Amino acid sequence: MMLELLLFGLLLFGGYFLLHMTLLKLPRCKSTAKLHGKTAIVTGANTGIGKTTAMDLARRGARVIMACRNRERAEAAIHEITQETGNSQVIFMQLDLASLQSVRSFADNFLRSESRLDLLINNAGLMNGGQTVDGFGMIFGVNHLGHFLLTVLLLDRLKASGPSRVVNVASKAYTMGNVDFKCLATHKDLALGSSDYQLFQKYCHSKLCNVLFTYELAKRLQGTNVTCYSLHPGAIKTEIGRYASFLWSFFMAPIIFFFFVDAESGAQTTLHCALEPGIEHLSGHYFTQCSPLMKIESKARDDAAAKKLWELSETFCGLS
Repeated sequence: MMLELLLFGLLLFGGYFLLHMTLLKLPRCKSTAKLHGKTAIVTGANTGIGKTTAMDLARRGARVIMACRNRERAEAAIHEITQETGNSQVIFMQLDLASLQSVRSFADNFLRSESRLDLLINNAGLMNGGQTVDGFGMIFGVNHLGHFLLTVLLLDRLKASGPSRVVNVASKAYTMGNVDFKCLATHKDLALGSSDYQLFQKYCHSKLCNVLFTYELAKRLQGTNVTCYSLHPGAIKTEIGRYASFLWSFFMAPIIFFFFVDAESGAQTTLHCALEPGIEHLSGHYFTQCSPLMKIESKARDDAAAKKLWELSETFCGLS
């Protein structure tokens, strides 16, 4: 009996190991680019994929602006990054994407203190309920609207520093999303409800917004030396669900433990989009596993929806 249990255990372990080495194993960014003299902004850089991205950019010699809400956590991450990379040009700048005024203040501070911007990596994301300071649904406000305003406010500096890139961390969850413009207009949110499942739905909707934003941004950047990309990082172990209910966390914990991979793996497609040479002609495209996904769902290439989302976002941000 013991021998049978041992053999069964070895079989399970072998199968799990094979799964991680094949289906769950993500490719790595192969770029050898050095970034001395370059400046990058990474939102949500104090944890998860953002922190790993900032670490890699710092290791390549970039001046990295850690755009984070929590100073204490950001400074702890900065200490770790500088210790690991030997790069002292890793700087904290306060940014709360749930406040449009904070986004404006960040942009003003950055433009006053920094002479160039080569990479803008819109990485931060959440799946929380509630509203932003400005009365928008939290998921819509942080995952899309705050990043939209940040990007628009920094576009001139990106153009002046070109060739430069904007990288928007989206998700394959966009395939389960839609943009309800009527709900946005009347409730300033992507959907109604606050259950865990409803918050997940809103998260999916926000990721479709990320992809549509990138698609429309690429059109508006034609003829400039700025390119942009959206991406799916993979199924990654991050803190994005840290405010979920106990029941949701209990249900998801074993799935995350066994089938999700670490933040270093999750940062690879972000780094590919930021650093890989020769992908400029793919501006506006959606990437996964360090490659462009050429067959993307039609709703992510809806010209009318992308334009309408841009114009509504301008109105919400007071830009029009």
